[in-house]
Amino acid sequence: MQAPRSNRIRLVVMAVVGAILVPAIAGCDANESADLDNGRQLFIAECGVCHYLNEAGTSSDIGPDLDSAFAAARASGQDQDTFEGVIEAQIANPRQVDESDPSYMPRNLVEGDDLTDVSAYVASVAGVPGIEPPTAPGGPGGQVYANNGCGACHVLAAAESVGVVGPNLDEELPGQPAEMVERSIVDPNAMISQGFAAGIMPATYEESIEPADLKLLVKFLTTCAGEVEAATGGGEPVGPAFCFNEGE
Repeated sequence: MQAPRSNRIRLVVMAVVGAILVPAIAGCDANESADLDNGRQLFIAECGVCHYLNEAGTSSDIGPDLDSAFAAARASGQDQDTFEGVIEAQIANPRQVDESDPSYMPRNLVEGDDLTDVSAYVASVAGVPGIEPPTAPGGPGGQVYANNGCGACHVLAAAESVGVVGPNLDEELPGQPAEMVERSIVDPNAMISQGFAAGIMPATYEESIEPADLKLLVKFLTTCAGEVEAATGGGEPVGPAFCFNEGE
């Protein structure tokens, strides 16, 4: 019996990882100047739609499970320098399949400093036993917001996010009914905010976000968008307590 496609993909990548771990890249210096926070946000936004990585809170099985792919090598004592080299190589030259295949990954999805940051981030967390996503502000709904990389693109004071790729949610969402907010998540091209182009926001969240989590996210956004004043001068944001605690 042929293994399910997600398992076959995982086996292919694990084999590739094992093959690449052997060469001399293990002697390279780690990217100590890498911005791991930027790498995490980029991974969630660009890679998390396809890959499982527990620390990032991403759970897709379209592409390889990165925790599984690196766990054995980490347990055997391979170092982060080696992992960074493997990840950079895979991003620059991923396994080539037809573009119509759901597992298709374009070459050079991130480049330059962003490639360095993503590679260093994934190398630091993939396959680490017991690792969990950091607790995000905003309670359960804020955690869903963070885990799906929304903060990489949007301003939202309640989530302490300052992305500028997409609309400022503190300005756009207040007054919108929950149904409209949900539709903007699962079908982002249906209603485009003025000044933004179609196709920027992934249209896969209906599949990648569990229904219960989507409900939490919508509740968080409709409750807290525009209700929190962002911090200035290093202080804490201020607003209703329910936008920050776990009792949402």
